[in-house]
Amino acid sequence: MDADFHNKKPIFQQIKEQIEDQIMDGRLREEMQAPSTTQLVSFYKVNHLTVAKGVNELVEEEILYKKRGVGMFVTSGAKERLIKKRQKAFGEEYIDELVKEARKLRMSEEELVNMLRERMKK
Repeated sequence: MDADFHNKKPIFQQIKEQIEDQIMDGRLREEMQAPSTTQLVSFYKVNHLTVAKGVNELVEEEILYKKRGVGMFVTSGAKERLIKKRQKAFGEEYIDELVKEARKLRMSEEELVNMLRERMKK
């Protein structure tokens, strides 16, 4: 686990994204127990409510689920849901801006695609 609390995002959001990253890169797999709220509080040295807010959002998004008296677990299909969510966010945050700037520069679709292909090779 690692966090950058100098980031402009709220701490609960950063913790949530750290858990998502662990699912995305396979450190946390489907049906695997996730770190407890107590472990997260101890690791990040933040308030319990801050951690709970991030974890509860993951529960609402069906990324994690609670087993009463046992802990939090990664839901089946969580990684696929995260991929779809992040692809959508990627399009909205980066691609839309990329296309907007390309239009300002009067770049053709072909020029933009070629530029992307070149960058993907690196």
